[in-house]
Amino acid sequence: MVDTQLTYSTNWPVVGHTAAISHLSRSLQHGRIRHAYLIAGPASIGKTTFARAFAMTVNCLSDHRRPCGLCRACTLIQNDNFADVKIIEADGGKLKVDQIRDLQTQLSMRPVEGRYRVVILRRFQEATTQAMDALLKTLEEPAPGVILLLTADTTDNLLPTIKSRCQSINLRLLSASLVRKTLEEQYHLKQDKAALLGQLSGGRLGWAIRAAADESMLSQRDTWLKQLEDMLGMTRVGRFAMAESLSRDKKGIAAMLELWLSYWRDVMLLSHTTVTPITNRDHDHTLRQIAIHVRIDDVLKVMTAIQRTAKYLDANVNTRLALEVLMLDMPRLRLMPAPPGASD
Repeated sequence: MVDTQLTYSTNWPVVGHTAAISHLSRSLQHGRIRHAYLIAGPASIGKTTFARAFAMTVNCLSDHRRPCGLCRACTLIQNDNFADVKIIEADGGKLKVDQIRDLQTQLSMRPVEGRYRVVILRRFQEATTQAMDALLKTLEEPAPGVILLLTADTTDNLLPTIKSRCQSINLRLLSASLVRKTLEEQYHLKQDKAALLGQLSGGRLGWAIRAAADESMLSQRDTWLKQLEDMLGMTRVGRFAMAESLSRDKKGIAAMLELWLSYWRDVMLLSHTTVTPITNRDHDHTLRQIAIHVRIDDVLKVMTAIQRTAKYLDANVNTRLALEVLMLDMPRLRLMPAPPGASD
């Protein structure tokens, strides 16, 4: 029987994602809770924060409003110090079968101090096929009092049987204004810097928070965009040399491809003469040149190629070869430098 005196609040310690929060709060209010959820969406938009807030909500000790944010369970979960909430990270870049087997042993035990034992499996798109197969048994025969929360930047590489046994929660990019407001109010950034990072973040609050604390992220962004613009003027030989150079930084390639995708998305927006603000405003001059000289079909071809390359790299395709193929899909252009005082 559902307790009519208890209210499940939508006031989670999460920035944005109000539709997803409202949906889950309504489900909890009506006593509907699944044993597994797949929380999917672009990188750095707060999927782990969302999962942690869900764990707080189902374990909150308040008899009136959950999550209260004040009880012992809420406080410990927010600080990643609650015995029944566990976050599992990829081991050496991949979530491995041994980690899942260790998890299954733990899940056979009842919760120690909470209402539910909650496991957050981060970046599950990086799980090996063997790890996914091992998790299927847990999904098919869930232990009582256990909730699995899988987070993934993309679900393309997940086994269909994994997806079918989880309730999907799709999170979206935040607005630049919400990122800016959060940086100002919660992280006390000055207005001009918060506005810049809000726009450059592309809706990824996590990226903006890290960039605010680490100036090297902005310089790395400048380097990657300069390499992209330089590459457009290169011959095949030059592009292959750049692909070889970039392939050495395997950890940074995913972020670089996300940035390049946002750049070409800006080109598409400018080609359509839309009023939608572009992300990379500091490269406005060059973006407009490309928008004038490259057909929409070719812009879409490049964006598709970038997304395909990201999937190849997730599947452990040879990094240098994947980048070479991508660069051959890019148009060749001679770009004029920005005049003094202009963007770029």
